[in-house]
Amino acid sequence: MIPDVVWVSTERLAMLLDDAEHLTGAPELIVEVLSPGENNERRDREIKLKLYATQGVREYWIADRHLQQVQVYQRQQATLQLAATLFADDEINSPILPGFTCAIAHFFR
Repeated sequence: MIPDVVWVSTERLAMLLDDAEHLTGAPELIVEVLSPGENNERRDREIKLKLYATQGVREYWIADRHLQQVQVYQRQQATLQLAATLFADDEINSPILPGFTCAIAHFFR
């Protein structure tokens, strides 16, 4: 299972790359764009969510282009919990991306 987008801080990147420059550990942030189909959606919303939680991902964003929304899951203790559901009129930011903000509408242009 390969995520659509990953983000790793500069501080952690060197620790997570092997000699062939493959990522060997969990990134801080994963963004998944839902693929069409019930099985694909279930995989992204349930299976990947559990996998990323067990691997130590700090945030997981699920972008749903049909609903024009982004669900933000954040690490709370040992799991990823739904922290917010954002819509086209909202902006997204993150404590792990200081200074970053983006209108949700930009995700779906």
